Formats: sequence, C-alpha cells, structure tokens
Amino acid sequence: MPFDLSGQTAIVTGGAAGIGEAISKRRAEAGATVAIADLDKNAADHTAASLPNNAFGVHMDVSNSASVNAAIEEVLKRTGRIHIVVNNAGIAGKSAPITQYSDEEFARVMAINVNGVFFVCRAVIPHMREHKYGRIVNIASIAGKEGNPNMIAYSGSKAAVIGMTKSLGKEVATEGICVNAISPAVVRTKILEQLTEQQVTYMTDKIPMRRTGEPWEIAAVAHFLASPDCSFVTAQCYDASGGRATY
Repeated sequence: MPFDLSGQTAIVTGGAAGIGEAISKRRAEAGATVAIADLDKNAADHTAASLPNNAFGVHMDVSNSASVNAAIEEVLKRTGRIHIVVNNAGIAGKSAPITQYSDEEFARVMAINVNGVFFVCRAVIPHMREHKYGRIVNIASIAGKEGNPNMIAYSGSKAAVIGMTKSLGKEVATEGICVNAISPAVVRTKILEQLTEQQVTYMTDKIPMRRTGEPWEIAAVAHFLASPDCSFVTAQCYDASGGRATY
C-alpha cells in the first residue's frame, strides 16, 4: 500500500467519530497501531475494536494538560513509540454574533481547539526529538483562513492552529519531524449539528464543487502527511476545500 505505516504507532485525538474515525481507520489499514484518544473512552474503545493492528482507546481531555500527558504516557507504555500524531479533536462552538458570545463559551472553544493542539504537541515533541522522527498533522479549517461570520471563536481558533503549525514545523525542521495542517471546508460530520442550517448552507454555497466534503477525503490527505514519504513537506497548510480556498 502506498504510504505504508507498518510498525508505527499513531495517536488520533477525537478519533472515535467523524473525521477522526476516518483518519484512524485509514491509519490502521495502512499498518499502524492506532491509539484513539477521545474524551469518550467508551466510544474510543468501540471504534478501536473495529480496526486492525491492535488499535486501542485511551481517555484524553485535550483541554487539560495533565490528561494529555497521562494519555501520552499510557500510549508509550503500551507501544514504546509514537511516530504519528493527528490533532483532530475540536468543537465548532455556537453560531452567534460576537455580542452574544459569553466569556465561557469563547474560552471553551479556545481551550479545546487551540490549547489542545499546544498540549499534545508539547507532550510528544521530546519523544520525537529523541528518536529523530515524527509526523504531526493538525486539523485546521478554511474558516481559519477566510473567517466565517457568526463563528468568531471557531474561526479564530483555527487561524491559531495554522499559525502554530507553521511555527512548530520550522522549529523542528532539522530534527526529522514534519508538522503540517489540513484546512477542510465544511465536511459532513456530526459537528454540523452544532450549527444552524443557514450557517451550513452559507458555507456549502461557497464551495465550487457545490457539496460538502466527506471524512474519508480528509483522511486521504492526512495519510500522506503522516507517512515517511512526507519528508520534504513541513510547516504547510493543505486545503481540502472543494476549490473554496483562494490562498
């Protein structure tokens, strides 16, 4: 299989459903042992049970650094190595004008979408540096480039993910570690249930292909970025937007 991942360990945050599940499935089918890190441990275990190569679930609250560190240690104890990390866990937050956003709601989106990526990357980088190899893939969003109205927290958080990706990718560029991001346009997952139909229509109408993306299409892009073949690509943001992205 192209982009073979045999013998590697991959962590996928928020890997129990949606894009994360599709990424986990593709990793496992390519030969990796996948640790599905999710706030819902039962869902993570359920998804892991359907995958080959000894996939397993692990509890992780990405907004809590202690939980992240404990989960990373658990994966290392079980597998001995972490080759790949996909920071997929995230929330859309509510669709509302800025004046209707509370401190708590804004902070919640940032805690999961931004702090979560920071906590996970900080926890795995020392291990990857030790072995002089690693692949980190951060799931951003086209909203982080263009901004969606009434989604100030989500748009801002995904812009931060893109910026962190470029910064970290350059920081570790000479250490065998590649860090990249993917910016999907709207993808048909349960996260859309957090938005109004009007918001979903607005986003879909801006896609030249005139449809939403599918989780497996994002997983296909992430597969290359997580593979050894991704050896001269780092600090980049790959669009999976059906033609929506303009830069």
